[in-house]
Amino acid sequence: MRILRFLLPLAACLSLSASALADDPIDCTDPSTTYEMNFCSDKSFNEADAKLNATYKKVLAHIAASDLEPPYDPASWEKAMRESQRAWVAFRDADCKGAVPMEWSGGTGTGSAVAGCMTEKTNARIKELEERYGEK
Repeated sequence: MRILRFLLPLAACLSLSASALADDPIDCTDPSTTYEMNFCSDKSFNEADAKLNATYKKVLAHIAASDLEPPYDPASWEKAMRESQRAWVAFRDADCKGAVPMEWSGGTGTGSAVAGCMTEKTNARIKELEERYGEK
């Protein structure tokens, strides 16, 4: 019974802390802890990834609307674009998730460094696709 009297207030306190965190999001303008840095890095990557997906869909729509003849027809072009994008994703992931952690030797900054690398490469890909396919 003593344990229960101790655990109930503790559980209530933890519950309040969790709800306070949910109501008070992290300010990513100046993250100071490793947790905040990781959270903000992941948030930036997720935003960039969503933008890349939207840009890629526009590129595929642009390709589908083209009226070129074989072997440069829309179906062949789309196939080439899909292969190119898959290869690009594989490169980004291998570089950022494979090489970058080695540079950090598994330290506490590894998560942010990986997410930062992913974000940087993803933003560069967005820019490249926008420039090539007229999305400004």
